[in-house]
Amino acid sequence: MNGHPRRSAYEVALAQFDEATSKMPHLSPNTIKFMRVSKRELIVNFPVEMDDGRIEMYTGYRVHHSTVRGPTKGGIRYHPDLTLDETRALAMWMTWKCALMNLPFGGAKGGVIVDPRKLSQRELRRLTRRYATEISIMMGPEGDIPAPDVGTNPQVMAWIMDTYSMHRGYSVPAVVTGKPIQIGGSQGRFDATGMGVMFMAREALKHLRISAEGATAVVQGFGNVGAIAARYMQMLGAKVIAVSDVNGGIHNPKGLDIPSLQQHVRETGSVLDFGGADTVSNTELLELPCTVLIPAALEGQITEDNADKIRCKVLAEGANGPTTPGADKILMGNGTFIVPDILCNAGGVTVSYFEWVQSLQAFFWSEADVKRQLERLMVDSFNSVLNESREKSLPTRMAAYTLAINRVADALELRGVYP
Repeated sequence: MNGHPRRSAYEVALAQFDEATSKMPHLSPNTIKFMRVSKRELIVNFPVEMDDGRIEMYTGYRVHHSTVRGPTKGGIRYHPDLTLDETRALAMWMTWKCALMNLPFGGAKGGVIVDPRKLSQRELRRLTRRYATEISIMMGPEGDIPAPDVGTNPQVMAWIMDTYSMHRGYSVPAVVTGKPIQIGGSQGRFDATGMGVMFMAREALKHLRISAEGATAVVQGFGNVGAIAARYMQMLGAKVIAVSDVNGGIHNPKGLDIPSLQQHVRETGSVLDFGGADTVSNTELLELPCTVLIPAALEGQITEDNADKIRCKVLAEGANGPTTPGADKILMGNGTFIVPDILCNAGGVTVSYFEWVQSLQAFFWSEADVKRQLERLMVDSFNSVLNESREKSLPTRMAAYTLAINRVADALELRGVYP
């Protein structure tokens, strides 16, 4: 290891923003200054009664980065290492992601510093309801709409929706997305992010004139995004040769049977000890030769220290911020085609937008309609990024950023500065 200093997610997000705006001389310094900081940030410290009667104190966050294009949209993360800086970065990335997909949202993010696996279901419910109450001053179907993220799921969204609705005295299904279908969720929402990653990997392979049939894929992270992306990559005809989760990784050069692996994970809680596969470390997994590498875990996984060992043709970023700016330069120098996170994993927020619209109207779409519209929007956005990259001789990440930042800047300049 070369021992490059580790940058926080927020430092990476700001570095990416600064690099993109340096290529946009038409933007005024005032507009850049406005977009560079969060609009509002909330820190809450709150008690939760545990099953044995003890009171534990928890810290949570909710950050709104931008509201100029509409209400803020962004997930709720339950993770023991969550920080305010990470939440700021994720909120900023959500702003660019929503703008890139041309959704009428700004970016937000939130979460609680907690390991949800160490709580009982009752403790998790009490924590969620108290956190939802604490952030309800910033939440609402017209103002801020949370969704699931790392460590949360449709059940958590149901509790948040119910808590908010109890305060209002009537059901408000549009206050969150990623809800169970029985209480106003959308068909296709659970698969949306992973399916979108597959669409973007498929389009990248087409662009590079590589057949998906027989291509190899490696997936870091086997949660909501990674497992579904792996399944859809296999359905596309690719061989998924390695996957990992928080416990470690597995590798089989002949390919893994993803539906059987998903069943194994449901039964054992881990990808480890899956029949016919060798164990690999997270480091080894990222460095396996493959056609498509899908980092779908946490940010900061591909850095200056390991980028020169990455041997994939397409890097499809299922996670937010998995690659540092220094690593980007190394990867591009090695000819890796990068599908940046704000494009690659935008399937979730896109179907969240569909769900929000359905909840507001109480008029619901079929799963086929959802998937068709998702594919159309994502392929259109991929082609827009590709065209911007070619026309302006920009790396794909910078092309995505300049498109997104331009849209936010246009909205900001049209609205003006209050008062």
